[in-house]
Amino acid sequence: MPRRGRRVSPRQRAIAKGYRSGLEEKIGEQLKSLKVNAEYESFKIPYVVPSVTRSYTPDYLLPNGIVLELKGLFVLEDRKKHLLIKEQYPSLDIRFVFSNSKTKLRKGAKSSYAEWCEKHDFIYADKEVPLSWVQEKSKLRSLNIVERLKEQKNNGKK
Repeated sequence: MPRRGRRVSPRQRAIAKGYRSGLEEKIGEQLKSLKVNAEYESFKIPYVVPSVTRSYTPDYLLPNGIVLELKGLFVLEDRKKHLLIKEQYPSLDIRFVFSNSKTKLRKGAKSSYAEWCEKHDFIYADKEVPLSWVQEKSKLRSLNIVERLKEQKNNGKK
């Protein structure tokens, strides 16, 4: 009995002909049959994705202006968020307290939470707030930012 080859899907056939989908191939064939000299994917249209304003509520604010963020899991979305916050508020002193700073960023990763913090100049600790953080003198720049943000909130701004 002769062996049958694998069946090729319309999408696979279209991709082999340089299209992204079976529908694109089908429309291309239709336009050719109508003798329309249409150009397929011949240029790009740049566009900007609108920015989204979000807010972040820190876990604790020490009287000296140090902002504490407590993390068991430190997922990619949180890491991105904190890099954006650091970029937009470079004088804000945000520090992390992890359940375990040796935890890897993701399964199979070589880097840990601690290494990520070191790479991005964040101060961190494990399991508890170091007494030295509590005893540090006031961070006036950090406190000024916090006060400004609190005023904006009280005035109904984001």
